[in-house]
Amino acid sequence: MSLRLSVSNINKNYNGKSVLRDCSFSFDKNEIYILIGPNGSGKSTFLRICALLEEPDKGQVKFRGGANGSILKNDIALKRRITLLLPKIGVFNTTVFNNVAYGLNVRGMKSREVEDKVYRTLELVGLNDKRDQNAFSLSSGEAQRLGIARAMVIEPEILFLDEPTASLDPHSTTIIEETINKLRKHNRLTIIMVTHNIFQAKRLADHVLFMYDGGVVDHGPNREFFEKPKDERAYRFITGQMVF
Repeated sequence: MSLRLSVSNINKNYNGKSVLRDCSFSFDKNEIYILIGPNGSGKSTFLRICALLEEPDKGQVKFRGGANGSILKNDIALKRRITLLLPKIGVFNTTVFNNVAYGLNVRGMKSREVEDKVYRTLELVGLNDKRDQNAFSLSSGEAQRLGIARAMVIEPEILFLDEPTASLDPHSTTIIEETINKLRKHNRLTIIMVTHNIFQAKRLADHVLFMYDGGVVDHGPNREFFEKPKDERAYRFITGQMVF
């Protein structure tokens, strides 16, 4: 049974300032969820808390999995079933192959299995022809795809993406979006992604969450959300009327 994530009444403060307020949501498996909203609305903080990189000050993050759908403990076994890709990718000064293989080698996987998994993953993100190239020589778009490959080779059940195309040119952005769609199709995983690009959200999302002032104030299936948002602030944001 694939992982299912739900959060309830999440609150987070930094230096006395409220960043998240009573955020609650349940994510179904094998869907692409995209978080949009103005700068400072709490999207990235919400993503990091969902990915277990930060603790909320209040509220609960629950992952359900296993045959009986029980709530899983926040431990290393659970963290190996999810992964977060940050906007800036750090790469090792070695080949593309070795960069992608790193997480598998740490887990003590046999070399033959490592090779098979790395080759399949590089093929999926379109980097197999660069597997023997030094990662430092990749373009920014290729480096981003390398980051996705490193995240995917460990076969997570939930993939968190924070602005994966923020600094990329249109061509690289298109390739990353195609890669994201292929990942969901071939790997049957849940993707939860933050983007500032409304058009990208329209292209990729199954379900859209709109965040404003630290809360999830509107959400819905892609077409329903963009055609008729329920919250006035969401409407103003997606129609370009909100100044922020």
